[in-house]
Amino acid sequence: MLEKQLDIIRHPRKTIIETLNAFTLDQLNQIPAGYNNNIIWNLGHMIAAQQGVCYKRAGLDTWVDDAFFQRYKPDSKPEGPVTEQKFEQIKTLMVTSINQLEQDYKAGIFTNYPTWTTRYGVSISNIDEAIAFLPFHEGLHIGYIMAMRKLV
Repeated sequence: MLEKQLDIIRHPRKTIIETLNAFTLDQLNQIPAGYNNNIIWNLGHMIAAQQGVCYKRAGLDTWVDDAFFQRYKPDSKPEGPVTEQKFEQIKTLMVTSINQLEQDYKAGIFTNYPTWTTRYGVSISNIDEAIAFLPFHEGLHIGYIMAMRKLV
């Protein structure tokens, strides 16, 4: 079951990266009128949110470095244009962060997971529920990306 849940996260992540290959770095960094972030921020945020929901909520350190987490955590905004090198890092993390989550899950490190309620009113009590929540959250941000790509 875990593999299927993670595939439901992996596949859209890979598809959105492939879709964005047709865009320039300037387009991906552009903040469209009416938005307070850009396409790259939404990608980074998907990674940071997954780290927060799965690792930080379980009392664990994030797998990504803290500077990355702080840059893309909830309620953050783009700090400036992202370089090609940083964008490549994000594209890599879109895949490797899910692979690491799978390894850590199988290693049983998520043993101290307290109940909390998301800003969407969903109560999450364990890592399985956290993983089940991720596709909803990522779907929201992929929706923003799909709308933004028409404006850049």
